[in-house]
Amino acid sequence: MKLHGSFTSPFVRHCRIALLQQGMDFEFIETDYAQSAEGSPAMRVPYLQDGDLVLHDSSSILKHIRQRNEQGFCQSIEEFDLYLLVTTALDSTINLFLLEKSGVDIATNSYTQRQAQRIQQCLQALNNKAEQGLEWNDAGIRLACFIDWALYRQRLDLSGFPALLRWLEDARQSREFELTTPPAA
Repeated sequence: MKLHGSFTSPFVRHCRIALLQQGMDFEFIETDYAQSAEGSPAMRVPYLQDGDLVLHDSSSILKHIRQRNEQGFCQSIEEFDLYLLVTTALDSTINLFLLEKSGVDIATNSYTQRQAQRIQQCLQALNNKAEQGLEWNDAGIRLACFIDWALYRQRLDLSGFPALLRWLEDARQSREFELTTPPAA
């Protein structure tokens, strides 16, 4: 099994955590921006090769990992909805990060302003969920990967979301989460 990705991607990190949790042997192939465009029609990481099977998205990869180990992926509709809400916020945050890196003035564009508003609304909803309590399942892991990435890349001010910061501290107690911490910037 070969997982292609970067050490900094929160999507790749989630897949690495799942593989470590399951004790599965895999080869991690560090893949940059140009290589991902060649290696996957989605033109992004992660992508996974498991024999003849090739998967192009972290969600299908996670589902495959869990199913190979006779476990469910997002076993309730509530967990799945939370997972998707986190993914929405994460996608928007990454898109703004990449646009800004490309020289786009994200403060003056109506599309990017809407993305920024989406992120803030998602953060509030996620903080509310975290106040009620979260589980260390795929939705909770995805959230921890998102929060840690946002802080690592200095993308978001999370001081107004104390429950999210507490969740990150809880996540840092996980051996697999710590083993997959991105390298110092």
